[in-house]
Amino acid sequence: MDCNEARPLLDANADHELPAPDARRIQQHIESCAACRRESENLWALSGALRAAPYHRAPQSLRERIVAGLPSVDEPTGATEPPAVSVPSATTPPREPARRGWLERWLDGWRAPQGGFGWPSRAGGAGGPVGSVGSGGVFARGWLAALVLALCAVAAGVALNLRRPADFGPFANELVESHVRAQVSGRDIDVISTDRHTVKPWFNGRLDYSPPVEDLAASGFALEGGRLDYLAHQRVAVLVYRYQKHVIDVYVFPQAGAGRDADGAAPATLGREGYSIAHWDAEGMTWWAISDAAPDALKGLEVALKARLQSGSERTETGS
Repeated sequence: MDCNEARPLLDANADHELPAPDARRIQQHIESCAACRRESENLWALSGALRAAPYHRAPQSLRERIVAGLPSVDEPTGATEPPAVSVPSATTPPREPARRGWLERWLDGWRAPQGGFGWPSRAGGAGGPVGSVGSGGVFARGWLAALVLALCAVAAGVALNLRRPADFGPFANELVESHVRAQVSGRDIDVISTDRHTVKPWFNGRLDYSPPVEDLAASGFALEGGRLDYLAHQRVAVLVYRYQKHVIDVYVFPQAGAGRDADGAAPATLGREGYSIAHWDAEGMTWWAISDAAPDALKGLEVALKARLQSGSERTETGS
């Protein structure tokens, strides 16, 4: 791959939109091309800044409650001529004004004597309120309703932001995106096997380290295979386990690698978008597990894996 082919794909690579083979080809080119590497680093920095920016969508239920609280507007149907206007005579007693909603009464409090909201009356110097005739009142009501909606959306965003976990940063967000991308693409496993003696050698020559691989089917976590992925600017091994009907991706790389202390997330905690994330260190490796299963499932996998590693199965089989 040369620069002419790589440059159009740098944006998609920074947004994790490329298939794994194309992402690997792009990375190989970036490692050998200083100009493309600088461009890629700028795009990664921009992508990280955009992902870190807070964005919250107001729930649909909030919009429905606000709309339900607004006064109804009865529009004439089938009218071909304007309604006749009756002019009261001197002997006719004044009619009692119709009962109005809270929004109309609130608008009356804002209207200035000269016509409302500091605007001149459309009927002349001492005319009626703007909200009662002409398009000025319609504009005022629409403007105020939009303001109420905006304030409620801001309040909802602040409330959601206060509940957002503080211990999940860019690395954990990248982890979630990697897991979701693999599941959606249907290419979540590069080497399909339940045999650790098949999965572990598959990584040879594809990584500059050898990840420990254990089959934990006896503990309820069956090994299904593995794949390569790209996280924190490095290639990492991903072990794929099955727990009941849930897929668990376990990212493994040396402790000296990027992301070792990323975010400081506590083990078996609930991440964003309903995914559970766990993080621990063992056998000189950093382990990150993510799944849509409950946090207790990841805690069980961590315990089973550490017990298996401490039993010396990896060292025993290697020595034999």
